[in-house]
Amino acid sequence: MPHNPTHVLDACGLLCPEPVMLLHNKVREMASGEVLEVIATDPSTTRDIPKFCNFLDHELLSQEERDRKYFYYIRKG
Repeated sequence: MPHNPTHVLDACGLLCPEPVMLLHNKVREMASGEVLEVIATDPSTTRDIPKFCNFLDHELLSQEERDRKYFYYIRKG
């Protein structure tokens, strides 16, 4: 894992808006500076998660697609 996440959120099988709703709740539990790995299968997350990070001032460290899954690494702002 490239960013050594402190938390993991598995949103596989969930469709918009559920992954972002779960992400929002998870980030609330985290301390500033902690890293979250999000794993999703919904292609709309490639649009929604970067917007979420930008809007709420969290740092999207990276996003990638592997084996039809989307992986996001987010540092809480």
